[in-house]
Amino acid sequence: MKIASINVNGIRDAVDRGFLDWLAQQDADVVCVQNIKAKSFELGDHILYPEGYEGYFLDAEEDGFSGVALYCRKIPKAIMYGLGFPQCDHEGRFLQADYDRFSIATFLMPDGSDQKAKQAFMEQYQEYLTKMSRKRREYIICGTWHIAHKTVDLANWSDNQLTSGFRPEERAWMDQVLGPTGFIDTFREINRDAGEYTWWPKLDQDVPRDRQEGWRIDYQLVGPNFRRHVVDAWIDYDATFSEFAPLIVEYDLAL
Repeated sequence: MKIASINVNGIRDAVDRGFLDWLAQQDADVVCVQNIKAKSFELGDHILYPEGYEGYFLDAEEDGFSGVALYCRKIPKAIMYGLGFPQCDHEGRFLQADYDRFSIATFLMPDGSDQKAKQAFMEQYQEYLTKMSRKRREYIICGTWHIAHKTVDLANWSDNQLTSGFRPEERAWMDQVLGPTGFIDTFREINRDAGEYTWWPKLDQDVPRDRQEGWRIDYQLVGPNFRRHVVDAWIDYDATFSEFAPLIVEYDLAL
């Protein structure tokens, strides 16, 4: 099973830059998309239902803001829209597809432009993650968490210790998620190298991404029972339709 996660930072612009061509080449079972920045009823069928996929969208109430989507080759048993608290649901930040053995979610954390709002979201989301970790069902949570966990996960970390996304309280929160709460960072199960990034805040499209200063703020997290199912994980640096790069993970599982 192959799962891709990508923050398109505006799906219409991403489509203009080749997102659907990239999607058609992936042979992914599920593609988790964040930051749609559009109302789904405004989008054409070629975006809502690309060939070979069923599309599911959760829009933000505000125009041109947030929103998440799932593209699924196999129709899920059920779709869960939101998490039941207004900051998440009104801003279109969580969408989950349920299959027989596990669930796959696309998720978008607030970016920290309002740090108090981000902190409030993290507190409520932590409660949900704790409940998830206690269930017998397994979860794969994919998306932009807007937090670089370790110093290896961003360039110039020493200059960014008070920057949203690398603040001490945010990193401590990720310590909790990836520690006592019990989730696993699938990418780091495969690759422990520095210089592996998914977002470039000052991206220059004329310079290869692996030569620019970036942050790794996108994750696919699983519970401890799924650690053994992670086969491979990589960042697709050749995809250039967004300031973010796709994170792709292969699992020895079937939908």
